[in-house]
Amino acid sequence: QVQLVESGGGLVQAGGSLRLSCASSGRPFSSYTMGWFRQAPGKEREFVAASKWGGADTRYADSVKGRFTIARDSAKNAVYLQMNSLKVEDTAVYYCAARAPYRTLSANSYDYAYWGQGTQVTVSS
Repeated sequence: QVQLVESGGGLVQAGGSLRLSCASSGRPFSSYTMGWFRQAPGKEREFVAASKWGGADTRYADSVKGRFTIARDSAKNAVYLQMNSLKVEDTAVYYCAARAPYRTLSANSYDYAYWGQGTQVTVSS
């Protein structure tokens, strides 16, 4: 079983930055493909970024490419989402997720078996 706990959300002005953290417990962290998703009020959950197990490959949604960076620290069993140049439309609850071990990158939320509780990010104009 994997437990994921997000932190780092908050209120920030447009153009600002935030770094989200996701702490993982359970099996060796390096074996999990990790993803970040977000859900705004009244909208479906959407893919933001993912980091393949081993950390060599990443994928981003077009809407965040060039502004967000996903990174992982296997020594700390953690994955991060650095968010720069934030926009009002980035406002959402952000979720950390993990696939079953040794699975490839995916932007589909149904491919992720484990989820954190979410952290709110609010970007004001």
